[in-house]
Amino acid sequence: MSKSSRSLPIETDRLVLRCFERRDLEALSDYHVLPAVQRYAFTRTRDRDQVAEALKVMAGHVSLQRAGDTLTLAMIRKSDQQLLGHVSLHWTDSTASQGEVRFIINPVHAGFGFAREALSALFDLAFGHFHIHRLMVRSDGRNHHSIKLMQGLGMRLEAHYREHALFQGEWDEELHFAILDREWQQSSKVRELPPRHRVA
Repeated sequence: MSKSSRSLPIETDRLVLRCFERRDLEALSDYHVLPAVQRYAFTRTRDRDQVAEALKVMAGHVSLQRAGDTLTLAMIRKSDQQLLGHVSLHWTDSTASQGEVRFIINPVHAGFGFAREALSALFDLAFGHFHIHRLMVRSDGRNHHSIKLMQGLGMRLEAHYREHALFQGEWDEELHFAILDREWQQSSKVRELPPRHRVA
């Protein structure tokens, strides 16, 4: 399991998913320091200097060679080359081919379907290129938009952790969603069917 350079960047209808570059610092700073973003960020940041360090880390997330590696891709809007957020694929277990997906979108650009578009492409990459068997995603139990997104991607709720950790002085509610490779492939076939053939 390793990344071929031919798999990147990834293009969707409205986005290009590419590795981070130094020029992304300003746009990354716009959202990475927000308290709500820190909940699931790989690297915690509070100011521009820390964002610069986080950018260096994420810019190094360019391949999956062994368990523990992470691939992080900047979510770039084609129309204006604006950085909207990013998605990450973390290879958690090589024996069972398990992966964890994380995503962050600048709240300014939320609600337009960009996260779903980027995650669909990342799921295709994880299952089709890296041959991951199962993907999981964590979500704040109070983030109804994220929950709806996970359900829309065909993921099922596998765990609900109540008050299991303190975050910013409050007990959090963490949900774990997951999907198997065959489930994603089946849902992809359904999405590709003409409307009259789709199962209600």
